[in-house]
Amino acid sequence: QVQLVESGGGLVQAGDSLRLSCVASGRTSSIYDMGWFRQAPGKERDLVAVISWSGTLTYYPDAVKGRFTISRDNDRNMMFLQMNSLKPEDTAIYYCAASRDTMARKIEDYNYWGQGTQVTVSS
Repeated sequence: QVQLVESGGGLVQAGDSLRLSCVASGRTSSIYDMGWFRQAPGKERDLVAVISWSGTLTYYPDAVKGRFTISRDNDRNMMFLQMNSLKPEDTAIYYCAASRDTMARKIEDYNYWGQGTQVTVSS
């Protein structure tokens, strides 16, 4: 099993930046892709960013491309999401997720989930 714990959420104003962190513990050797998802009230959980085990491959949907940057530090079993130019529509609970597969793009590709951290962006 793998345990994931997010941190770094909070209340910010539009245009501000925020950095989320996720620390993994347990059988981390089984992890390949890692990702961030978010879920706003009344909406589905959406993919925000994905990073490969080596960190050389990343993927972002258009909604966050150019504003968000995903990274990971395998030596510390950590993953990060740098969020710049935040908008009110970025308000959501952000979840860290880990997959035993590569090319993980869908919710069902992920095997482990954190509890989430709230990000609120005021206008």
